[in-house]
Amino acid sequence: MKKASLAGVLLRSTLLLLASAILGSIVACTPAEAHERGIRFLIGVSQANLSEPWRIEMTEEIKAEAARHDDLRLILADAGDSSVQQIADVGRMMKEGIDLLIISPTDSRALTPVVNAVYSRIPVIVLDRTVEGYGYTLFIGPDNRLVGKEAGQYVADMLGKKGGRIVEIMGQAGSPPMLDRKEGFEQAISSRRDISIVGTLVADWLRDKAEDKFSSWLEKGGRVNIVMAQNDAMAEGAWRAAAKLGITSIKFVGIDGLPGPNGGIEMVRRGQLAATFTCPTGGKEAITYALDILRHEDGIPKKMILRTSLVTARTLAIGAQAEPVPPRLAKPGHKIVLGFAQVGKESAWRIGNTISIKDAARRAGIDLLFVDSEQDPAKQLAAVRSFIAKKVDVIAFSPIVESGWGPVLREAKAAGIPVFITDRAVAVKDESLWVTLMGSDFVEEGRRAARWLVDHMKTDRPVNIVELLGTLDSAPTIDRSEGFREILKDYPNYHIIVSESGDFFRNKGKEIMRQILKELAAKKQKMDVLFAHNDDMALGASEAMEAAGIKPGKDVVIVSVDGSRAAFKAMIAGKLNCTVECNPLLGPQLMKAVKDFMSGKELPVRIVTSEEVFPASVARKDLWTRKY
Repeated sequence: MKKASLAGVLLRSTLLLLASAILGSIVACTPAEAHERGIRFLIGVSQANLSEPWRIEMTEEIKAEAARHDDLRLILADAGDSSVQQIADVGRMMKEGIDLLIISPTDSRALTPVVNAVYSRIPVIVLDRTVEGYGYTLFIGPDNRLVGKEAGQYVADMLGKKGGRIVEIMGQAGSPPMLDRKEGFEQAISSRRDISIVGTLVADWLRDKAEDKFSSWLEKGGRVNIVMAQNDAMAEGAWRAAAKLGITSIKFVGIDGLPGPNGGIEMVRRGQLAATFTCPTGGKEAITYALDILRHEDGIPKKMILRTSLVTARTLAIGAQAEPVPPRLAKPGHKIVLGFAQVGKESAWRIGNTISIKDAARRAGIDLLFVDSEQDPAKQLAAVRSFIAKKVDVIAFSPIVESGWGPVLREAKAAGIPVFITDRAVAVKDESLWVTLMGSDFVEEGRRAARWLVDHMKTDRPVNIVELLGTLDSAPTIDRSEGFREILKDYPNYHIIVSESGDFFRNKGKEIMRQILKELAAKKQKMDVLFAHNDDMALGASEAMEAAGIKPGKDVVIVSVDGSRAAFKAMIAGKLNCTVECNPLLGPQLMKAVKDFMSGKELPVRIVTSEEVFPASVARKDLWTRKY
């Protein structure tokens, strides 16, 4: 593990003490003091800085959307990239009696205690840069790692089979967007030995700084084919540096895709940039969801990941063809018809998911056409086609497998029917074929399982892990495996010695574990840990262990995913050590998204539910909270 510098530790300690001092002294104003002149809602907006064009656009979007509501008042503050100033700004807003805080943190780690403290008193919406943990109401922002990955894939395609040389121009050193975009970009080109990064310049998101640094790099004899800048302003700065030196052979790619005469989209039209990637600010959405939260609406998610799109001269010419089916208004008195194709009833999780969807549709007044696909991909495809034929208003489904969905999604788009995907993703490159993906962050679930395991075992000795996978080629299986391995790669003493599919079924988990135990005995190998991709397989596997004379939860540490009542009972009995929550109660969020869409609202590309990690130590206390 990397050790933080002494200066960094001291700075964070100072900020924590400052936050405690400021927030600890707050006495909230009375409603009369805070809500004079008919103001119903007072919202504080703490911006990291107003020097970046993207953040200026975010603030303008917030102000424009807020201006549409007469009963709302904003308090705006610019922290000037100072965490100390931002902590003070938040303290002042709390003293003025704000009802909700919107904050884009200067530093994720430094602002975590502040955000957590405010969240204990009022709702908090975090924009752009998340904080550590889940001590907030809602996060709205882009998936910066995905943005970087998509940029890397595009640049690799631009360079073609010959490969080439790249200069990366970075934003603010150490900031989460900078780190995530860099990681995603470099991951995308890592398999190409013919592509090399020949320069890495840090320009703090600023055009002039990028121009100066790239000009200096070129004057020293640097040769490059493509400049990948982490925002459009820095890409423009690099373009200016090359233009002044008369260099026209370099292609420039940026990120942000802002509108307007000085935005990245216009730079693409003018030929300054070969491409940019839109990165919505979330300003409009922040106000929209702030009002939903303050009005106590059902179905508020934990995270909203905003849609990113590639912008090139070609996509600008294509225009609306590359966009999802647009929102359409339901006629007065029209009852929304939703077609939903469920996976089946393979687990307690899935049964709870079905009940949640049916109950929420009834409460929302939505006409639900429900099909149980019985774990059969062909039957699920047929169900979606039947919804198209019936001309439903919206189609939603939880895909049994990731692949094979392109043709039927194109049919739905051609018919003008929006498609919502729940729980599991589809492997379709054209994201305009569906409106939003709603459900859990499976990669994060895998990470959480691994983090808990490492923290629980606290050992340097070799640890042998058996992994029970879910359905092969399904999104939960692929992503949970990825997240689990991502964390364990930093702990070389942890070894996954067996990885087999139990297809998410309890009986199959039991059967597969019985076979694994025989094979391990024959090889004289010992299993220290079982990581099961759902609770049902873990419970089935524990039965096989007991039959073989092994005490589950004692002789073998077991961590699984779902957070079902059965898992909590197993933890109380000492037969399971930890369950990572995968919330199936998606019904209220799905119905809210459907109604929002039909009322003309634009939805994010990803809606993530709120989830926790439950070790055995809290099982008895939290059992009553489980609804499935």
